[in-house]
Amino acid sequence: MIAVSRHVAIIAPPTPGHLNPLQALGAALGEYGYRVTVVHLAEVARFVTTPGIGFAGLDTAGSTTLSLDSYLATLADPTGFLGLTRMIRSTAAMTATLLDQAPEVLRRIGVDAVIADSAEPAGPLIAQRLGIPYVVSITGLPLLREPNIPPPFLGWRYRADRWGRVRNQVGYFVSDLLLRPITHVLDERRRAWGVGEDMAPSAPLSIAQCPESLDYPRSESVVYGGPWRTVESKMLDLPVDARPLVFCSLGTLQGGRRALFSTMAQACAAIGARAVIGHGGGLSAAEVAALPGDPLVRAFWPQQAVLRHCSAAVLHGGFNSVIDALSAGVPIIALPIAFEQPGTAARLVRIGAGRTLSPRGLTVERLARALKDVMQDPRYRIAARGLAAQIDTAGGVVQAAARVDAALSAPA
Repeated sequence: MIAVSRHVAIIAPPTPGHLNPLQALGAALGEYGYRVTVVHLAEVARFVTTPGIGFAGLDTAGSTTLSLDSYLATLADPTGFLGLTRMIRSTAAMTATLLDQAPEVLRRIGVDAVIADSAEPAGPLIAQRLGIPYVVSITGLPLLREPNIPPPFLGWRYRADRWGRVRNQVGYFVSDLLLRPITHVLDERRRAWGVGEDMAPSAPLSIAQCPESLDYPRSESVVYGGPWRTVESKMLDLPVDARPLVFCSLGTLQGGRRALFSTMAQACAAIGARAVIGHGGGLSAAEVAALPGDPLVRAFWPQQAVLRHCSAAVLHGGFNSVIDALSAGVPIIALPIAFEQPGTAARLVRIGAGRTLSPRGLTVERLARALKDVMQDPRYRIAARGLAAQIDTAGGVVQAAARVDAALSAPA
């Protein structure tokens, strides 16, 4: 490989679900000679843990910018109209902070390219402001808007007919209304910077860690692939008995839902299985001790390793957990809570690798029936293993890094 000595900034939402895959991608780019730096609020440094990945904090001293912890608290409770609008306003404020502060940081540290995560719209605009190349990373479900693709926050089936397009158009109209605070921030900066949408160069590459067959059919150009991961080195020592294991997780943001974890643990016990619960630090020691059904509980498990020992998974539909389960050939019960989780759950149902249930009012009996179904009906595991086989040949983070390098190295 020829070192290119290029300095790339990662602009992404300040959550582990986005930053962890991007750090794996950044580490793989290091093999090509790239220097990679995450740029965000100073508090985000605690999430940047991959060796060789740098961090540069924004200069927000004396400002009224949201703190990271307050922002994450709004993301943890995005349900209901008030929770949703509060989350959107907070996200707009975070985007505005990046637009106001990040360009100067990128100039100061000598960045000459950007990896812009699709879930943070500030990234492409910052690159355009500085006149430097960028690629779009898609760490979650692809969010690119198309007439045949329903909005990802809705669990609608894919329909490539007139009714489906009309339905989707209505869904996008509502989402546009809700997202106006973010759109206003972007439009205001474009006007101030003289960067019109029709003047802005498009990204040479939009690359996803999503397997192609997990997404709905698209006409837009997306380079699909497999999970962007570093090799797990943690040893896994699980107690062994006759009970099958079921991995249960609500991710790092929604991990404080004690009642839902209790339902999961009881449902597993009801069918003779044992829950392996990862609560992401959302439960106290007392809440963990009170969980029924003899579950195995930690804040964090080495997720890829533990899933290889499991017969099923009960997940909130967070994208990284879903593709880790599919990589292990494990069928899924999805309990979508927010964000693009309903869209991910709908795609799982479409490919036959899982079922989806509403977490609202979920009973032990209903979850137990669904778990028993996906564990006993071989069609679910066959579909999940089919995805696992595709993921095995997709090249993962190594192939993604090669494509990013090719895009950023191409002549302007």
